[in-house]
Amino acid sequence: MPDTGFSIEDGIALLAEAFAPWVLQQNLTPTAFSRTQATFILPANDAHALRGGPGAGIICGQAIAAAADTATVIALAGANGRFRNCTTVNLAINYLRPLPMGDTIIKVDIDSNGRKLATCRLNIQSKDALKPAAVATATFMYLDK
Repeated sequence: MPDTGFSIEDGIALLAEAFAPWVLQQNLTPTAFSRTQATFILPANDAHALRGGPGAGIICGQAIAAAADTATVIALAGANGRFRNCTTVNLAINYLRPLPMGDTIIKVDIDSNGRKLATCRLNIQSKDALKPAAVATATFMYLDK
């Protein structure tokens, strides 16, 4: 696929410029972009872990959902070669198994990237896992004219 000219550094800068401070605290980092996909790493962070009960020590679903939503926006910017203001229309996540504390890989596949809507599929898994811990679909609406 042709390069869009959107670099890892551009993705990091967009995170700092466009997202809420608490989103930045997740330290989500892009690692690759193309017109059809992007990958990210969500580093291990104690703030993402459930504190007690039977799930203590696993990454909570809220952190996974926030990272998935954020990664999709940045992936679309990478595909477009620039940020296009957009809003989440739908984000559906299926949690398949617990996601243990540690580095998490998020892969975004862009299925459709039209004039007004974009749809993506996400695979979320532990860095060392062979199977995903969660899969998601996301639809975004572009707000530019």
